[in-house]
Amino acid sequence: MPFDDRTFSSHSGEVLRDRRLLAGWLFGLCGMIWVMIVLGGATRLTGSGLSIMEWAPVTGVLPPLTQADWERLYHLYQQIPQYALVNEGFGLAGFQHIFWLEYVHRLWGRLIGVAFVVPLVWLVWRGAVPLRMLPRLGLIFALGGLQGAVGWFMVASGFFPDSTAVSPGRLVIHLALALLLYAALLWTGLSVLRPNATGESPRVLRWLARALVALVPLTMIAGAWVAGLHAGLDYNTFPLMDRRLVPAGYAALHPLLRNFAENVATVQFNHRLLATFTALAAAGAVAVGIAWGNGRARATAMAVGAVVALQYLLGVLTLLWVVPVPLAVAHQAVAVLVLTAAMVLLHTLRRA
Repeated sequence: MPFDDRTFSSHSGEVLRDRRLLAGWLFGLCGMIWVMIVLGGATRLTGSGLSIMEWAPVTGVLPPLTQADWERLYHLYQQIPQYALVNEGFGLAGFQHIFWLEYVHRLWGRLIGVAFVVPLVWLVWRGAVPLRMLPRLGLIFALGGLQGAVGWFMVASGFFPDSTAVSPGRLVIHLALALLLYAALLWTGLSVLRPNATGESPRVLRWLARALVALVPLTMIAGAWVAGLHAGLDYNTFPLMDRRLVPAGYAALHPLLRNFAENVATVQFNHRLLATFTALAAAGAVAVGIAWGNGRARATAMAVGAVVALQYLLGVLTLLWVVPVPLAVAHQAVAVLVLTAAMVLLHTLRRA
């Protein structure tokens, strides 16, 4: 039987080993989801996400094995607007080039499912999973399944007439669910590894950590709107937008709420603003952590400051250089590291 909550906080050698196994598994899943998010960004930036027209969770594990298989899939792709409006005439070789990235993206998602279920069965059999954690892990598994379904829901929006990319709104939902799944696994893993609070810390540092954990995913979701509208291809100056701090067209659409989903100027400005608030909160956390934090809190706050500074620089360069694919992918990859650092800081500062 799995050990209960009291034995989970024990420091016996066997329990510590099980706790490290459980935490290592959860952190490994976090790493796989991080790779999945990076692959998703690459498929979007290269226009590869619409190359597979079929939803085949089981048979889709195998790639095309014969020339006839390739021809069939290429023929399906030729029916959607992206081919006619963007890639017409690029041939089977061009189709194969975009196909493989989307195939790897989907295959990696299936591997995450296997990496969740198989080790979990073994860990439960070993007795390494506390009873109170089983409902949470069940919800996380259900969230992972929902994420896969939402992924297809997002891809299907790219098959609409005159559509050459997926719906920005569905892209945002897809990313938001991925971040929620990542955050749930990360926090659970941290709680397994360090079940006890580390002690008192400055209240202002805890508030700054909470602000960061709220601001970072909001900034990432705003970045997904930028990506969905291809808003990074406009206003490629910094810090001003068309020689203004707030662009002239910020509230051009009516009703006002439409601007937050459809207006390139609004979407890009909001992303810049949230990123700046995140940078200011991180700078405050560094200052407070150095001045009043304990050793672990101070080190974690400094790590948050460093990764936020790197991310801010990547964001500015991605904008100024008009969204080169390698830089944009790096920007998305480091964004997940920013979320990780902010959550580690908050977990380190939690009260007993």
